[in-house]
Amino acid sequence: MTSLPTAVSLFSSAGIGDLGLSANGIDVIASSELIEQRHQLYQANFPSTHCFTGDVWIHKDQLVDCVLRRLKGEELFLVMATPPCQGMSTNGVGKLLAEVRAGNRPATDERNRLIIPTMDVVTALRPRWLVLENVPAMRNTIIISRTGEPINLLDFVTSEMGSEYVGASEVVSCSDYGVPQVRKRLITILTRDAEGAHYFHRNGGTFFPPNSKTKPHTLRQAIGHLPALDPFVGPRAHTDFHPLHYVQKMGPEKHWWISSTPEGETAFNNQCIADSCGHAGNSAHVDRTAADRATSGERSALFCEKCGSLLPRPSLMDERTGKRRLIKGFHSAYRRMRWDEPARALTRNFPFEASDNKIHPDQHRPLSIYEAMVIQTIAQYDFSFDLNGKCANRKVIADVIGESVPPLLIDSIARRILEVSAEEIAVPPSMRRDTLAA
Repeated sequence: MTSLPTAVSLFSSAGIGDLGLSANGIDVIASSELIEQRHQLYQANFPSTHCFTGDVWIHKDQLVDCVLRRLKGEELFLVMATPPCQGMSTNGVGKLLAEVRAGNRPATDERNRLIIPTMDVVTALRPRWLVLENVPAMRNTIIISRTGEPINLLDFVTSEMGSEYVGASEVVSCSDYGVPQVRKRLITILTRDAEGAHYFHRNGGTFFPPNSKTKPHTLRQAIGHLPALDPFVGPRAHTDFHPLHYVQKMGPEKHWWISSTPEGETAFNNQCIADSCGHAGNSAHVDRTAADRATSGERSALFCEKCGSLLPRPSLMDERTGKRRLIKGFHSAYRRMRWDEPARALTRNFPFEASDNKIHPDQHRPLSIYEAMVIQTIAQYDFSFDLNGKCANRKVIADVIGESVPPLLIDSIARRILEVSAEEIAVPPSMRRDTLAA
């Protein structure tokens, strides 16, 4: 191609996944996103992209018209979309149909059928490649089709695309593609490219053959070299190193729980630290529902079963009973990560100690925003959270990071697509990514 291949991004959020496209010289000419503040971040980072903010049902026709005008008769190379699965059923066609007929579930809740306007855009633009990214449960998601009948979401996609497109839907772990994080995603890739069809055929129907995988990067490789933080007894911020390498202040009780927690363990299993006791056989944490606790009480020890001392386990004073009780939580809460493994999947709650497996391996705190950027591979690319000269607030940043697809995964996919399509792209230096810090 003489010019950069073009792409359209749907459900773009702040554009973190799109970094993987631009790093390969793919020009995202239009983007759609519902939430305004996220799309403002997108526009700040992708100023040449035409952004359609709001409900895709409403602006899908305008988006298509805009893209066709910008293409000027040329082919659209790729569409990337991450339609949300909120409210969709994974319980099977029969159960969903019964609920609809019984009046317990609306048949035409548009929020649950965002794949439909997605496919309206895709079929109107006929890209050479389609990439859909979502959670693995999308494989079993049932939606109400245009005709009012339940259908598997992926079956709907393939029926809309028609026999001209071939491809596959596959669950991949981001840790197999250079991301220092075990984050499983369902990647659907369909193409009408002749070389793409040959590629799928040569590899037995998969886009991700075993030889495409890399050795996982560990948390130590990713963040082990970063300046230390301690939100209670040391520096809470190293903004001289990076403006987002900071954590929130921590209270003494919470610091006590966390500082007593070994690597890879949860504070719910901390043992007695009394000098005169040190009993290590106190009962371990059991994941229990509120109903379980109401009928049979707590099974996890809060006080040492030998000396009676309060254990450094997450607890609080119950206003109703006036007694101290364990905080409700699963075994993954208040748990330290392990240095020599990839991180567990980041969520929007990563800045909080109670989040799933997100306490630093040996420092007494959760992850900093910058560490999350490294783990999500955002830090390898040129991306800013600044809006109008001011950094977006912590919650917005955490939501955007936790809900994004790691750009290095999209980078790997885009690079392979370009290789398969035999496209030779001269990537400008400003778009190139750095290698993962060792």
